Formats: sequence, C-alpha cells, structure tokens
Amino acid sequence: MQAFLEEAKRSSRTIANLSTAAKNKVLNEMADALMKHCDFIISHNDKDMSEAKLNNLDEALLDRLLLTGDRVKAMSDAIRQIASQQEPVGRILDGWVTKDGLNIQKVSIPIGVIGIIYESRPNVTSDTAALCFKSGNVCVLKGGKEAEHSNKAIAVVLKEVLAKNKLPEQAISLLPDSTREGVAKLIKQDKYVDLIVPRGGEALIRFVSENSSIPVIKHDKGLCHIYVDKDAAPAKIIDIAINAKCQRPGVCNAMETLLIHEDIAPYILNGLEDAFADFGTVLKGCAETQRFIKAIPATNEDYNTEYLANILNIKVVKNVDEAISHIQKYGSGHSESILSENYTTVNKFLNEVDAACVYANASTRFTDGGAFGLGAEVGISTNKLHSRGPMGINDLTTFKYKIYGQGQIRN
Repeated sequence: MQAFLEEAKRSSRTIANLSTAAKNKVLNEMADALMKHCDFIISHNDKDMSEAKLNNLDEALLDRLLLTGDRVKAMSDAIRQIASQQEPVGRILDGWVTKDGLNIQKVSIPIGVIGIIYESRPNVTSDTAALCFKSGNVCVLKGGKEAEHSNKAIAVVLKEVLAKNKLPEQAISLLPDSTREGVAKLIKQDKYVDLIVPRGGEALIRFVSENSSIPVIKHDKGLCHIYVDKDAAPAKIIDIAINAKCQRPGVCNAMETLLIHEDIAPYILNGLEDAFADFGTVLKGCAETQRFIKAIPATNEDYNTEYLANILNIKVVKNVDEAISHIQKYGSGHSESILSENYTTVNKFLNEVDAACVYANASTRFTDGGAFGLGAEVGISTNKLHSRGPMGINDLTTFKYKIYGQGQIRN
C-alpha cells in the first residue's frame, strides 16, 4: 500500500503541471478509447451483473451497476464535456496590493492525491478519473466489489491512454487492496493522500468519517423531502411529486418523504394515490394520511430511511414550521423542496431549511452537476466546508497565495 501511494504522490507533481492543451488532448483520447473498447467494457460488466443477480442485489443497485452501449457513450460524452470546461487550475480568485506594495494573488491549484470511495456505479470510475485529471489531481479509486470487473476494465482503458502519452499510469489507479481493511489503511495515509471523498451507504460514510486521518468530504445519503404548502398550485403537485419519486427511485436526489399541509391534504391525497398507483409506488403514511387513502403505517424508522426504491412516506403537517422541523429532524442536508405560490412562505422555507440544495416549485431530481450547468460531478457533497452540493471541477482545487515583491522587508 505504501509503495503504491508513494508512486501516486510522486506522479501528482507531473499531472499538476500539465498544460490545458495537454490535458484536453488526453481526455478526448480517453473518450475515444471508451467507445473503441465499448464491447470489452460491457463484457466485463456482464460478469458483474451475473454475480450481482446470483447475490440477489435489489433492482435499484442492479440499475446502478448496469452498463449498456448508450451508458458507455454517456461516459464518453461526459469526458468530452469535462475536456471542454474552463481550466480550473491557475484561476486568480482574488488579488490586491498591500500598503507595503506587495502584489498578492489568490490562485487556484490542484489538491494533490484524492482518494474516492464509491459503490455500484461503474461510470463513477471514468467520471471521477477525468475530473481529477482535468483539475491536475491524481486519483486513487476504490469502487464497490459488485462492480470490480467493470471498474478494472474502465481503468485499463484509461491507463492505456496515459501510457500512450508518456504520462504516469499511477495518475488513475484502483486501490490494490479493495477489502475493508484496504480502505482502513488508505484513510490513514495522510502523508500521501490529501483528500478522501466517500460516496455511498450510511455505514461506509460513518466508517470513513470516524476513522480517517485525512480530510473528508462526505457524499451522504439523500433523505429528500417535498413540502406541499396550502398555497401550492394544484396543477404542479402531481407532476413534481411523481418526477421526484418515480423517475429514478434509486438515486440520491429522489424524494423519500412527501409532507402535505393539513388544509390541502383532503383535496389532493386521493389524486396522489391514483397517480402513484400507476407507477406501482408503495405508500406509507401517518395516521392523518390514512384517514384519506390506503397506506402502510409509517414509523419514525421509515422517515429516517433512504429507500432507494419505489417506496414513499407521506406525512400531513400543520404548517410550514412543522414541515421545517420534520426536515431538520430527519433530513440529511441533501435536497429539499417546497411547492407554494406564497413567496413569503417560500422564502421562509428556503432560508430556514439547512440543506445543500433548497428548491421552490421544482423537483429535487435536479440536484446534479449536469442539470446545474456545472458539468460532470464527483458527487453531491453534504458537507458544509470546502464543497457543498454538486461537487464539480472547481471544487477539486484548493488555492495558494502568490506574493510579488520588489525587495520589501518588514519593519
């Protein structure tokens, strides 16, 4: 492990000093290589899918794991989009001249070596590798064991492009020891690794956060809510609720709990029940919800569960204050939305809810780097420091101060 990370650290100096043109050339060649070797990648993904089905992985995880020709093309397109983004390194973030005549510039620089720990989705391998490379960083990737064949195939393809361009292959590396013990060792290597980004289940996030000696940016679970206020526009409610829950139930920005103002609940719950029935959604509800529709009784544990499946909690609340209190208690700081035409209520919700992304009259499904116009992302950060929300390419940089003098000495 140590020798492997020493090589990664050594290669970071080379990658950090590549020109924009050199990085973009390599990235576009990586995009070409993914398409050229599409069948090779899918054949390895087939092995993962077969093993996953034998191990009875649920449908949401199988969907995350699956690679098709279209999905490989989307991975290739994502790398091209990353190549087209503005250079994140060397940006002058601020600048001023002091009373002593020193010209100070705050300039963006790469972070260094970034360890990224993730589960299931093999497209994360190519996305994060490309994002790290464009931002001048080296990445050490630890994917889930369920995607091991897919991740290795993708890494082989990308590393071949590095070798062809006479660049250190260690710039994109899979952690050689992919066991839990390997992760435990990685997160203690603060001499060689500058940042850890875990994205996945609650147990993984907690383990890394509690045991890492390296700074951690968490990409925690998505316990997302939509609150339907008494002043919500009826024509918007069903479409937004269905989109937030049913479009892709297995992703972190999908709604898990629908909160409804008590004044509007009698008028909209039957329509919502019918709409969700068309999509096969399992409904769980509070006692008040069950007065109007058939629903499984919802428990406190349900409100604290990221289903990643087509299951929805519904709770009737007295007002926006109770909705906010519920979100503060059960939310994960990811994405929360209010449906209302009363902008006093809207602004109260947006100001008081503590989450990375707060919406008015829109689905939580928009929490995504591409949908935000940021391009590909490492994930959705639920941290408050350094990065919050979609973690795009600029969040993979830190900064230094460059101070230009003319012989000044301090008195």
